[in-house]
Amino acid sequence: MVSMVSITPPREGGFARLLRTQGISRPIAWGFVAVTLFMVGDGIEAGFLSPYLDSLGFTEGSVALLFAVYGIVVAAAAWLSGALAEAWGPKRVMMLGFGIWVVFEVVFLLLGVMQQNFTVMLIAFGIRGLGYPMFSYGFLVWVTMDTDEAVMGRAVGWYWFFSTLGLGVISSYFAGAVIPVIGELATLWLSLAFIAVGGIMVAVLLRNPVREPITVAASVRGVVSSITIVKSNPRVGFGGVVRLINTLSFYAFVVFLSTYMVRDIGFTQTQWQVIWGTMLAANVAANLISGYLSDWIGRVNVIAWAGGIGCFATVLGLYYVPTVLGPVFGLTLVIAILYGLALGMFVPLSAVVPLLAPMHKAAAVAILNLGAGLSQFIGPVIAGLVGPIGVGGTVWVIAVMYLVGFGLTFLLKKPADEVERDTDPARASGVAIEPDGRGAVA
Repeated sequence: MVSMVSITPPREGGFARLLRTQGISRPIAWGFVAVTLFMVGDGIEAGFLSPYLDSLGFTEGSVALLFAVYGIVVAAAAWLSGALAEAWGPKRVMMLGFGIWVVFEVVFLLLGVMQQNFTVMLIAFGIRGLGYPMFSYGFLVWVTMDTDEAVMGRAVGWYWFFSTLGLGVISSYFAGAVIPVIGELATLWLSLAFIAVGGIMVAVLLRNPVREPITVAASVRGVVSSITIVKSNPRVGFGGVVRLINTLSFYAFVVFLSTYMVRDIGFTQTQWQVIWGTMLAANVAANLISGYLSDWIGRVNVIAWAGGIGCFATVLGLYYVPTVLGPVFGLTLVIAILYGLALGMFVPLSAVVPLLAPMHKAAAVAILNLGAGLSQFIGPVIAGLVGPIGVGGTVWVIAVMYLVGFGLTFLLKKPADEVERDTDPARASGVAIEPDGRGAVA
């Protein structure tokens, strides 16, 4: 006779409970750290690659073309990362992105930059653009798949917190500290170390969610649905456009603002790295603040007023303050901090848009990812206007786009009849969306 022993499930520790209530699922908790490290490696170049290439003799048009090609590849990869993560599993997509980034960064530096071969640089940098969206946005899909809807708003806030912490803050301060010691080229090579550690962490510490096998036909349907959802649910498409506008200024500024501030205004490279890094530090804080703020005054209100109008004002301020007053470090730093805060106020989009299509969240996330990727393409394209209309004219074009986004944001509100339909338990839709676009629980 075999005695039956009752097994009591292990008690949840206080720290694990805290993570869960704040939207960080324990099985993927290390993924947030891995994304941070990966984005440090990807973002090291952001504040100085453009002026560095300028110092090597490449024209502004060539640099703009380089970033534009990179951006269009990123756009395609960002969209595919959502569709493929659902079909293949997010870990496979992340590891594919990791491999692509490492291989083509080596080609970009070794055979492109070091040989000053622009053709190789263009091809390698463009293909490398497949890497970071698959890694980073693949994990965003994983977060939406593995997180309770009740804390989804906080979960995506933490995702953007960790992503931006790596992409802008740590990477900028690191670059500012080591460039005076080892130079720009060696700093670019060091990015591979951060990428490697992030990729290894995912390979060793994370496992794909348990799921039924996905057939080829189902994979194709998943990819197709990530396109057709815009027709069946236009508000998802509007959300994608607002997401594009969100970081439009950031990716345009990467191309021309660093060069303008250092070469024309007179900031030192180290001063500008501190300004850029502090701006993104404020953005990291805003990624969390906006999630909690949206529970108070409504997600749509935060996106429209604090994000859209905030970016309109601070984009203009970031240009006009140093242009009129010269390289005033303290005041420019304050404007940059306000700009970083405004950029972070778009974060609730990652909670609003998937809940506009509660039965097709992955497809909705794919559209958001597409908007994010297109932002990296359109931003450098707009930066190309610096030649014909000047820096001031280009900044005004960017600022007006935020007014467009302000108007589109209000189209993301759900009519009352849809709210009732989505909250019907028989339809199993998950978290309710109030008429103001705010989650009933988030």
